[in-house]
Amino acid sequence: MKTLQKDLTTGNPGKIIFNFTLPIFIGNVFQQFYSMADTIIVGKFVGTKALAAVGSTGTIMFLINGFILGMTAGFTVLTAQKFGAGDMKAMRKTVGNAAILAIIMSLIMTVLGMMAMKPLLGIMKTPDDIFKDAYAYIMVICGGIAAQMLYNFLSSVLRALGNSKVPLYFLILAALLNIVLDMVFIIAFHMGAAGAAWATVISQGISGILCLVYIVKAVPILHLHKEDWRPSGHLLKIQLAVGIPMALQYSITAIGTMMVQTALNLLGSTQVAAFTAANKIEQIVTQAYVAMGTTMATYCAQNIGAGKIKRIRQGFKSITIMGSIYSVVVAAIIMTVGKYMTYLFLSGDLTEIMHSVDIYLKCVGTFFIPLTVVNVYRNGIQGMGYGLLPMMAGVAELVGRGVVAMIAAGQKSYFGVCMASPAAWILASALLIVMYYYVIHQNEKRFAKYADEE
Repeated sequence: MKTLQKDLTTGNPGKIIFNFTLPIFIGNVFQQFYSMADTIIVGKFVGTKALAAVGSTGTIMFLINGFILGMTAGFTVLTAQKFGAGDMKAMRKTVGNAAILAIIMSLIMTVLGMMAMKPLLGIMKTPDDIFKDAYAYIMVICGGIAAQMLYNFLSSVLRALGNSKVPLYFLILAALLNIVLDMVFIIAFHMGAAGAAWATVISQGISGILCLVYIVKAVPILHLHKEDWRPSGHLLKIQLAVGIPMALQYSITAIGTMMVQTALNLLGSTQVAAFTAANKIEQIVTQAYVAMGTTMATYCAQNIGAGKIKRIRQGFKSITIMGSIYSVVVAAIIMTVGKYMTYLFLSGDLTEIMHSVDIYLKCVGTFFIPLTVVNVYRNGIQGMGYGLLPMMAGVAELVGRGVVAMIAAGQKSYFGVCMASPAAWILASALLIVMYYYVIHQNEKRFAKYADEE
């Protein structure tokens, strides 16, 4: 079987970045099918209240998913750096230590998550008429954290080696399986919201197992030896120093979105359903930004390992142009016809809900370019080995999102709720641009010093 490792330290930066990003984007879109399939089938076959129940847990899902995604990506930054430097022995050692951390964190998150869910739903003022379904859904998700950790960790390892295609193939299979299981559990077995959660967890687990089988069969440089599993205090310290801030970065963002969800819940289950449908539409197109960020984390990690700072600058310039063009195009689409995708999620008279969906899409679509900056520059800086600085941008996001959400809650304003994320993007993007120039300057001086010493 042919392996697909890719050295990102040579060749045309723009072309390499585009080719690496595209499979991740497609994979992320298919990953959205997990929750989209849940939303569509629940909304169509169970009803608006069940849809609102699934939607009301969206920010908690983001907290869990984001923490795992950020943490596993952070744990494997050092893997990409060692691969870029050509040190395969050290690279395998980083994988073994990262795996130990992933197993430990999976257990901790599962226990804490299942203990905290009922109080958390209460704190978020989840409406009484959807509380039972929301709790049933999110408890199954918490019970399946290990499955999600398995896929995200192994796919992060493969991407660290420049392989962005194989995780895509397994995600496509898992997404299709998720849709089938949704129909079986919800339509045939009448399991409601909990059935949708079971379909998601099972599908994620299978995608993780497929990644593991691929690594065993086709990636010999990732075949770990006994010594690779031996914990190294030095490596664990570095991986935690990058992984935990990256995980907290997502957590800080999730806390802000929880504040938004709390403000939204005050408006009732109909507005929650509208916001849920609109958010799903937005998430389809914004997966491109997530993919660009993932690419820049790997690109910058490999190139910082190789000491190629000028090439990192070229990469940032290329992907910023790509992201800006994409932003203009997709914003024009969702701000004009995006609201009609509401029919995917709900049936019946959708006049009121569609109007609310349209408001949300116009609010976020106007500010897609700052969202490009947030994802690309934050992940790129993290890929260069900086964990704490990007987290400060997360604090800026929290402030922007939280202040607007509190004002919206006080005014009971749906428009205010919709503007919370754009406010966060604007503040964070401004801070990240300043950080980028600081980090590049610091590394140019560092590598110039090494060159002088040689």
